[in-house]
Amino acid sequence: MVIMRQILPLILIAFLVAAPVFAVSGFSVTLGEATSSNPSYKSAVMDYFKAKTDKDLQSADIKIVTASEVNEVSRGVTGRVYSPSQILSCAMVDLSYSDGIKVSVDTSKIRVVTPEMYASALRSSGIDRGYVVVTSPVPASGEAALAGVLKSYEIAVGEQIPEEAKRVSVEEIYLQSRLVNETNATGDRVAELFDEVKNRTQSQNLQDPADIQRVVVDVSQQMNINLTETQVQQVADSVAASQRVQGSLTEFKQRLEGVSQQVGGSGILDQIYAFLQSIYNYIMGIASP
Repeated sequence: MVIMRQILPLILIAFLVAAPVFAVSGFSVTLGEATSSNPSYKSAVMDYFKAKTDKDLQSADIKIVTASEVNEVSRGVTGRVYSPSQILSCAMVDLSYSDGIKVSVDTSKIRVVTPEMYASALRSSGIDRGYVVVTSPVPASGEAALAGVLKSYEIAVGEQIPEEAKRVSVEEIYLQSRLVNETNATGDRVAELFDEVKNRTQSQNLQDPADIQRVVVDVSQQMNINLTETQVQQVADSVAASQRVQGSLTEFKQRLEGVSQQVGGSGILDQIYAFLQSIYNYIMGIASP
């Protein structure tokens, strides 16, 4: 009995820690507020999502992305302020996809941002897994849609992404979009440039901005993407910012990994059983002479 009185608080604490993971679905949808308020827009978007998944959308956590939420980040990046009528882009995130990150973009509506551009920006927010679908009921460039994708991940994971990390991702997607227009490189090539610079910077543990700029120059030349000195500086600054925020993403990354394993692997009852079994084994080990 003494042992049980000592162990019981630990069991309760363990349940409290585990409860948020067991509560999330790993499947979420975000609708731009202009889309949500327009029945025909909403119906078209939901039909598109249905065609992109074998899951029942009624089981998804569906939330609205507002102009104020988008403006919280975009105002500090581009200075642009969106009205509610401009928030149209929508996103679906499914964490049961276990083979890295896969992004599907409705190219009939999203005109500039490509799947690889989204994936690169998401990695800057600590996101390296999940199935993402992005669409809009009307043509859009796609940059503002990133706010909805990030919110979808927060809902699916049950954990907030630090604001600074979100700002860095949004800044990256806007810079990539500008470089597509300014260099005539494809969106996927620009995203590849960012990913390669990030990989080299991380593997070499580069901190000096001048060192990162040299990497940008080297990679861009190898890829035959002509960048001006200003553009080299902008890419280097973006990559450096991405590196800086990674330390603040530890908790989110752990939750993302836990939820993706939960929804992509064994069922919830199997996990609860295994969890209780481990506690039982632990107690019996202590109680044994």
